[in-house]
Amino acid sequence: MGQGVLGSAGVLSLAGVLSLAGVLAGNSGVQPAGIPPPLDLGHTVLPGKDALSHSRGQDCREVRKENSSEWCHFVRSNPDCRLEGGFLDYLDGVFCVFPPRLLPLAVTLYALWLLYLFIILGVTAEKFFCPNLSAISTNLKLSHNVAGVTFLAFGNGAPDVFSAVVAFSDPRTAGLAIGAVFGAGVFVTTVVAGSIALVKPFTAASRPFLRDVIFYMVAVFLTFMVLYFGRITLGEALGYLGLYVFYVFTVVLCTWLHRRQQQEGLAQPGSWEPEAPTDAEEQESSGTNSGDYGEEYRPLLPSQETSLHILTTALSPLDCRKWRRKPWYWRLFKVIRMPVELVLLLSVPVVDPDKEDLNWKRPLNCLHILTSPLLCILTLKSGTYGLYQIHGVFPVWGLVILVGFVLAFITYITTSNEEPPKYHCVFAFLGFLASAMWINAAATELVNILQTLGIIFQLSNTVLGLTLLAWGNSVGAGA
Repeated sequence: MGQGVLGSAGVLSLAGVLSLAGVLAGNSGVQPAGIPPPLDLGHTVLPGKDALSHSRGQDCREVRKENSSEWCHFVRSNPDCRLEGGFLDYLDGVFCVFPPRLLPLAVTLYALWLLYLFIILGVTAEKFFCPNLSAISTNLKLSHNVAGVTFLAFGNGAPDVFSAVVAFSDPRTAGLAIGAVFGAGVFVTTVVAGSIALVKPFTAASRPFLRDVIFYMVAVFLTFMVLYFGRITLGEALGYLGLYVFYVFTVVLCTWLHRRQQQEGLAQPGSWEPEAPTDAEEQESSGTNSGDYGEEYRPLLPSQETSLHILTTALSPLDCRKWRRKPWYWRLFKVIRMPVELVLLLSVPVVDPDKEDLNWKRPLNCLHILTSPLLCILTLKSGTYGLYQIHGVFPVWGLVILVGFVLAFITYITTSNEEPPKYHCVFAFLGFLASAMWINAAATELVNILQTLGIIFQLSNTVLGLTLLAWGNSVGAGA
């Protein structure tokens, strides 16, 4: 199913980005500088390089041409230097907080923070966003193929999609979105696929592979045509979504035909889709079995764990047995990831259909009822909605805490530690929303810091999208 997820993620990313171009660019009235507005109101002109720079003021990239003593005044007085959204003003920090002689130090700190943002995106998508999407697809009783080309593909391409949403919200950074999608496509189909083939050779199912390649090439060709003419209509934007819907329909139809042929004894395994391994084969290939950590560490008599013990165990991002078996570089990377995982464990519930208890942790899940909605309102629009005062007296975040505390208390007294409630699937949707807000917040900071680095080094947003943003968003594809 990994092949289908990878191919569908590429089609989904291209379809989603160009659809966003038609909707977001249309709402903002983007138009390249120096070109008169088109007569056809049904068309949207895609943002070009330095779009709206003349109407907003002097291009912010000109700051490095000024005297170093004028950098701070230039950044604070120029409307083109205002970053959209985000919690930190990176331009003000590098040109006002740090003196000019410490510019290399500021760039180094920004580069480290950029790498950590990629880690946040990867951890959130891998351990929280995708598992909740898998639980949602299980609750909706979707087949593996349908879930692979819809929910799981969206989870695999979540960093690309959210980065595109943030980038297209500002015409100045629209090049990041398009560059990142094409850069990620080239990176995955060359570096990732080539590395996997060298490390562990494999045989791809010919027909599913050909199907995915054809749809991907069609999406790339349509994207080239749109970029060549420099504009996109609402019908073309909707056409990209229609292409993806047709792709999903084709996958479902091929799967149905393959199963029918298998029932009639006419099809060989692998003709339409790769043969799914059995549970025993998966355990054998991974080198583990149900008795490795089940029977050996299972207590002889069942014990009633206290809520405090359940909470502390669930909040621990470290497995001591796994820690002792791993090499030193894995331990170092785990230490770097632990703060992110701890914060995510506190704020994002995860439903795991593969576990007997569905990952039900009563004290932690009750805490999630309070922290997840609070996280959503404090990350949406950089906390603008969460800090809003109701009638100028009571803040929205206070109301969310009050309602969440009441719901958490009711859930705690009406449930038990041993058995998940019937409405436990609701936590999958809550975890999906909370992890999506985390990814969106990290993507906003990521786009802003890339825009800042582009201004410092005089690099175009398209180059940054083709390189740094594409590499960072595609690292998880090789995991």
